[in-house]
Amino acid sequence: MATGWRGLAWFWAAVLVLAGGGAAVLQGLGPLPLPPVQTAAAPPASPLPPAVPPPAAAPPVAAVAPPPPHPPGTVAPPDPALLEPSTTFPGGLLPRAVPDGASPARAYAAPFDAADPHPRVAILLGGIGMDEGGSEEAIHTLPGAVSLAVSPYAYRPERLLDAARAAGHEIWLALPLEPARYPIDDAGNHALLTGSIPALNHQRLEWALTRFTGYVGATGALGGLRGERFAAAHELMEMLLRELAGRGLLYIDPRPGAPRPPLVAGRGVDVVIDEPPVRSEIDASLARLEQIAHDRGTALGLAGAPRPVTLDRLGAWATALAAHGLVLAPASALAEPPPQHAAAEETHRP
Repeated sequence: MATGWRGLAWFWAAVLVLAGGGAAVLQGLGPLPLPPVQTAAAPPASPLPPAVPPPAAAPPVAAVAPPPPHPPGTVAPPDPALLEPSTTFPGGLLPRAVPDGASPARAYAAPFDAADPHPRVAILLGGIGMDEGGSEEAIHTLPGAVSLAVSPYAYRPERLLDAARAAGHEIWLALPLEPARYPIDDAGNHALLTGSIPALNHQRLEWALTRFTGYVGATGALGGLRGERFAAAHELMEMLLRELAGRGLLYIDPRPGAPRPPLVAGRGVDVVIDEPPVRSEIDASLARLEQIAHDRGTALGLAGAPRPVTLDRLGAWATALAAHGLVLAPASALAEPPPQHAAAEETHRP
């Protein structure tokens, strides 16, 4: 029995020794390492947005330089403010009116004293630009009040136009309209024809309008042709006249006895003075023109081409005009408002 208790004592003694030794060992080893703490990874820094350059300053709008002043007694050169680019013919320029009231009809009219009380006679001379020698002679020998109709088929007419303005001649554009005897009489490969679709006629009109610049208006007189058949097609002619009016241009109807043009300011011709181009016939036509001016207050004559005989008789006639109680005026000075506008003015007149 004593031996059993003694063995049990030794067992517990060993347990105590082992426990104390283990504790000593653990204390010497130190605390167990803790597992690493999982922390959320920081998001990568966002790159800075690229610097946005400041908006570029808009280029300054180039001011349209006004034309230089022209000497008294001359006609103004083309004004850039009264021109716009053609979208149909690159590089071409079209006339235009502007909101402030400026228009080619006003800007390019030849000087004239509107207060002059004498009856007015005007001459529109066609065919300019087709015969260079005759055109130059007309420009330099006829009075500045004689107006010139320049052909759109003229080759590089700029030098002639500059000389004409310097001499005081106002410029009109001659339109190639289908004549009465077409195709026997042909107004050229850009003619406005009654058998063409409206879009083609409009394109051909724009072609003519871009041939040169600085004209006060247009006329259906192309040399000896007068566009009678096209003018008689009312819808087609109305398209043409509306286009001219919208661009601030005048129109002269070259058919003697035709009514005043509708829709656009202008007038008709009273006498064709060079059919036929014979001295005696020209003199008789000019005498008839004078009588019309005395009777009605104004008269407009048309000459088809600057032939030597025509220039000679016009020069002699113009010299004696003042002695006959008449004044030679540019064609623009005889222009009248369209009938509808004139009727409206009369209705609202107090």
